[in-house]
Amino acid sequence: MRFEFASAARIIFGPGAVREVARAARALGQRALLVTGRQTRPSAGLAADLEAAGVSLVTFSVPAEPTVELVREGRSLGRAERCDLVIGFGGGSALDAAKAIAALLTNNRDVMDYLEVIGAGQALSAPGAPFIAVPTTAGTGTEVTRNAVLASPAHRVKVSLRSPLMLARLAAIDPELTCDLPPAITARTGLDALTQLIEPYVSNRANPLTDGYCLEGMKRVARSLRRAYHDGHDAEAREDMSLASLLGGLSLANAGLGVVHGFAAPIGGMFPAPHGAVCAALLPHGMEINIRVLRAREPGSETLRRYEMVARILTGRPDATVEEGVQWVSELVNELQIPPLRTYGIESSDIPTLAEKASQASSMRANPVVLTAEELREALTRAL
Repeated sequence: MRFEFASAARIIFGPGAVREVARAARALGQRALLVTGRQTRPSAGLAADLEAAGVSLVTFSVPAEPTVELVREGRSLGRAERCDLVIGFGGGSALDAAKAIAALLTNNRDVMDYLEVIGAGQALSAPGAPFIAVPTTAGTGTEVTRNAVLASPAHRVKVSLRSPLMLARLAAIDPELTCDLPPAITARTGLDALTQLIEPYVSNRANPLTDGYCLEGMKRVARSLRRAYHDGHDAEAREDMSLASLLGGLSLANAGLGVVHGFAAPIGGMFPAPHGAVCAALLPHGMEINIRVLRAREPGSETLRRYEMVARILTGRPDATVEEGVQWVSELVNELQIPPLRTYGIESSDIPTLAEKASQASSMRANPVVLTAEELREALTRAL
């Protein structure tokens, strides 16, 4: 057995954690680039805390999922303003943008030189500027990962800028920041978190450390996602989901993902589809196709026993079958009103292209079984 584990240098979790960010920031830099989502108002309290602590700042807004060009703009602003610290405050888009900008502030080549798949894939030569991550959703776990997912409209795909040098110096996870999320965002981010707990658990890179995180995270999603969806101010449910998201981020960063995220990259690059909604729509079908193929090709597979454990945790029944686990996820997707993928303009004619791109995605490398083009097309067809 051999594995490695990497994460943020420091993690603070719990109600009020955001109030500890300013003091930590003051020890890391003097002028911060504060990267937020479309709305900057939610970050006003943090901005005031930073200024009171003696950290000046300039704000950069990320209106949608980050693109290669947006990250170039962020780096230009950060350099022009002489920022020596980057703070991401928001959902996964804001945090991924902030993470990428922090890396590029200290690495002089163009972002395309470092991107995988569509770029040169060169390694970063220097640690990024100190980066602090403050998530305001509970789903991506990107506050503790070593990659930033960026869209390239020119290539119609989403790919990663990836390096252990991109890990946050501080991840501050405050469940109170998620209490005002609308139900639709709670649903898709929560199902993204579940996907990022199931896929690492059954991946071909699973290890004992990530196994523990995945099992604990799935238990919390099973008991709390519905509650958070129906009552956003259920503090215990919000805390469970924030912790599940963190555990999913720790797991995917060290054990990889699978077929669902393999599809999410090309779909997100070709269509205006939120990442979490794509994962949610695909999750039961990705599980089903993996299980069916494993039974046909590797009937004694350890992964099938892992899918049984997933079913037991989600259903709360010690005798649950893998089929009942898939059914539980399908019923949750329906209850949370996740739309099918055709909602975003995906048509049957797009399936061959998406399946081909998914087969080349980095996330597919950790899928527990190699899926044929026909099997990939079938899973996507079911999600339409």
